[in-house]
Amino acid sequence: MRRRLPLLAALLLLATACTSGPGPDPKPEETGRWRPTAGLAWQWQLSGRLDPTVDVPVYDIDGFDHPAATVADLHRRGRKVICYLSTGAWEDFRPDADRFPKSVLGRGNGWAGERWLDIRRTDVLEPLMAERIDMCRAKGFDAVEPDNMDGYRNRTGFPLTAADQLRYNRLIARLAHDRGLAVGLKNDLDQIPALLPDFDFAVNEQCAEYDECHRLAPFVAAGKPVFHAEYELAPAAFCPEARELGLSSMRKRYELDAWRRPC
Repeated sequence: MRRRLPLLAALLLLATACTSGPGPDPKPEETGRWRPTAGLAWQWQLSGRLDPTVDVPVYDIDGFDHPAATVADLHRRGRKVICYLSTGAWEDFRPDADRFPKSVLGRGNGWAGERWLDIRRTDVLEPLMAERIDMCRAKGFDAVEPDNMDGYRNRTGFPLTAADQLRYNRLIARLAHDRGLAVGLKNDLDQIPALLPDFDFAVNEQCAEYDECHRLAPFVAAGKPVFHAEYELAPAAFCPEARELGLSSMRKRYELDAWRRPC
């Protein structure tokens, strides 16, 4: 979620394959999929009027809220652009909200209008998430930030297990890769060792506040960036460790507007 809740092999490449359906993960040289490298600076803005002038190579913005023209403008400015989507929770304000049956909607996740999804129901969720990721691709995004990817560790209203979460997270990663998009692992620190090969970068909130940043080291060791934000700590309190670990860190406000204080 946008922040941690309190208390809380051969590859088969068919040139005529339907791009909206699942398929094998193509070779990077065939798709040109973005392969971000560790240490990239970033801007994360999910609310307010978008400020496209922050001089960083990576922007992370809401996939529904912004048109293709916004993505194209950021590309002209030399940015790679990540598409924020909630893949583990339902949001009543999204245009496809009424397509989610009540049977897959669980407890609220702490944000107004949002409820955890029953990620075991891939028969229902896979086509819906595929369409969302299709939207990201159609708008020209380079990558996807799938949010709410650690429901099994929360009170969702469903008996979700770690195995359920692994299967679902790998499904989301495959859907993104099948469409030529990079994909990030959002929080879900416990499953980093298992999921590192499936994800191209990590997005983390508050690892310094919870003394967990060292757990993200495998991403940096693999040459993959960790895009990290803190909300409560001053930069002086977390930037020295973030630099030592090679994280791409900044302080943000909870509303994730344009304001930022990078390390």
